[in-house]
Amino acid sequence: MSASYAKQGIQEAWNDGYQRGWEAGRRIGTCQTVLAQLPPKPVFLYDKRVLFIKQGFEAIDIGIERALTGAVRELIVSGPDGILETALGSMPDLVLVLNGLHVFPKDHLAQIDQIRQLGILTAIWFADDPYFMDLTSKLVAHYDYVFTHERNAAAYYVSLGCRNVYHLPLAAPEHIFMPQPVSPEYLSDVCFIGNAFPNRIDFFNQLIPLVPGIKIVLIGALWDRLKHYKRLRSGIRLGWSPMEEAVRYYNGARIVLNLHRGEIDPVYSKNSAGMRGLSINPRTYEISACGAFQMTDVREDLPNLYVPGTEIETFQTPAECAEKIFYYLNHEESRRSVAVRGLWRTRMEHTFADRIGRLLGPVFTSI
Repeated sequence: MSASYAKQGIQEAWNDGYQRGWEAGRRIGTCQTVLAQLPPKPVFLYDKRVLFIKQGFEAIDIGIERALTGAVRELIVSGPDGILETALGSMPDLVLVLNGLHVFPKDHLAQIDQIRQLGILTAIWFADDPYFMDLTSKLVAHYDYVFTHERNAAAYYVSLGCRNVYHLPLAAPEHIFMPQPVSPEYLSDVCFIGNAFPNRIDFFNQLIPLVPGIKIVLIGALWDRLKHYKRLRSGIRLGWSPMEEAVRYYNGARIVLNLHRGEIDPVYSKNSAGMRGLSINPRTYEISACGAFQMTDVREDLPNLYVPGTEIETFQTPAECAEKIFYYLNHEESRRSVAVRGLWRTRMEHTFADRIGRLLGPVFTSI
């Protein structure tokens, strides 16, 4: 390599580093200004004791626990083993179960039935609908109150004869998912975090040839099945990523993609009724809570939660996604404007404090 080419490469790297630093500084500064203007929110405290049973969804568990701590007189937190024993030892006013799937013992419904016989109220909040409706439909009759993040599932549970059913969207724990500066190893043009379900593999197989020269980071299991895996291997992190790492990658990306999993999949879903997903995933809130620029595929409920084109950007095909990637990579101010509006909307309306208030209200007003 000649000295002139080496000098040119150093200059290009310096220019890129300067540009990234300038962009990051502007975004963080604007986000801090937005957060400083947030109005105080009312605090509702219930003189009740609540037992919260975690699922193992790290961010959701933590968000619910933190919100409950500020909303009730006493909070007891436990894992899915020994629900009845913990309830007998604490005699709460309410047992709240997150999801009730995957890691819960086979006799967990028998334990819930015995808890109800003690006169203790029970509630379950589903975070996996509609992907496991074959399983959740067998759980709902055992609970006094049913909450689901999926609007379509709420109507389905009512059709099963459940009386106290509520659509309750998920949220982001804002004390974790927040704007922050990051070191260079977390920088990317485009980032996606999530497992490589078949619909996502198909999407990225089509997208990648349309965005040559773009630095893409993919994080999650099974991305080694990607057609372009060898080409992108340096930017692929196989396996689970802790939420603190996800926060850094979101903050380091110029564009964060969000692609919902397919509702019907013979291997990864148990949704034999073929129920459509109308509601957005928790990742939608988490990305926006970081003040990151987000592009997502469209779920029907999205406009009820964020304004497309203003607080979040959308796409429907790989070709449209590629076109918007190039546009927003070349329009930093537009990216920043959408990102900070999404941050404001998330912190104003999509927090776990808001959700827990909406959950406890109907439960405790019935007592």
